[in-house]
Amino acid sequence: MYSRQSIIDKFSTFIQFDAERFQTWIKDGRLRRSIQSCINKNPEETSDNVWAIYWYKRWQKEQLSIAQQHLNAYLQEPCYWSSQKLAQSFSATQYSLADFFQIGIIQVERILKGFNPSQGFVLKNYASTIFSSIIRETLRQRHEVDICSTWGMLRKTSQKRLIESLEGAGLSKETITNYTNAFNCYQLIYVPSQTNTSRKLARPDDKTWDAITKAYNMQAPSNVSAQTLESWMQTCASSIRNFLYPPVTSINTSTGSEDTYEIIDNIPSNENSPLVEIIAEEEQQARNSQLSEIGQVLVEAVNKLELEAQQILKLYYIQGLTQQQIAKKLDIPQYTVSRRLNKIREGLLKAVFTWSKEKLHITITSDILKSMNSVIEQWLQVYYSSGAYVSN
Repeated sequence: MYSRQSIIDKFSTFIQFDAERFQTWIKDGRLRRSIQSCINKNPEETSDNVWAIYWYKRWQKEQLSIAQQHLNAYLQEPCYWSSQKLAQSFSATQYSLADFFQIGIIQVERILKGFNPSQGFVLKNYASTIFSSIIRETLRQRHEVDICSTWGMLRKTSQKRLIESLEGAGLSKETITNYTNAFNCYQLIYVPSQTNTSRKLARPDDKTWDAITKAYNMQAPSNVSAQTLESWMQTCASSIRNFLYPPVTSINTSTGSEDTYEIIDNIPSNENSPLVEIIAEEEQQARNSQLSEIGQVLVEAVNKLELEAQQILKLYYIQGLTQQQIAKKLDIPQYTVSRRLNKIREGLLKAVFTWSKEKLHITITSDILKSMNSVIEQWLQVYYSSGAYVSN
């Protein structure tokens, strides 16, 4: 893939794939006119990061769809490169580069909601890390869905997730209530034996279906048949799969055309320079320096950890293992893995807390504490995914 060079292209074009390969950049007429209008008013501003923060602030304050569309266009490249890296790492899966890209790019709004420029992050770099996490998380989730039988999934699913799935499928409240009641009867009565608890759980036998049906008809006076209840449960399983494994909207779908309304008609004519707005709120260089120092503090803290703690971090952040998988690999209880991960994070937080108190002379508030937790989690993901730990 060739990178876009001009500000206009970076904020108004979208990737088009040909099968599993990048084909070209597709231009969006509305977005080109929109960014061109802004550039005409501020021709001296040539930094794509400044324009990214500008559109981010407009999206944050005004919830303009045009702002999110510009950011969606801008984040095409970091999503592509994150997808390409993961596609190489997971080459044995059924998913292609285009699949990885689509999994990530539909989560742009989630990335924007989690982004905080006051922490000194560059949107493009932040997005790269989160895209990787989102794609990995989705792969884990989909793997769990793929290996579960219909009946095993219904045993593993919570009522809350079932209701979310059915609502997402657009079913009526009455139907959802009926399906949920039937689901509760299924979980109550179909309790597999100790030797039959795998994800490949078999269909309940006819005797079990009769018991489920009897329980349902007693709690909600009706005359629903066992066949109907089984059909309902299959619909529930299908809704859960679609909820956890959503279809991805085509990335080649046009977001606008040349003959649509002029978006620049909706842009206020008295806008200030993006640079003036941003400089007034941000001291980017100072924050970058602070983040660099925090990074060094964390590196030193990680290097001081016991070997087992370092091993847990590598298994969790590099290999992407779950706590249960780590516990099995290290032959320790899962709760021990959970406690040690929490203890590691608390230790890292304490190191940053001490540094902040000594170097910045600030009082740690609950908001700052939450912010630090977020920074540390993002740092751990970047630190281990980049391979920086190898040299330490």
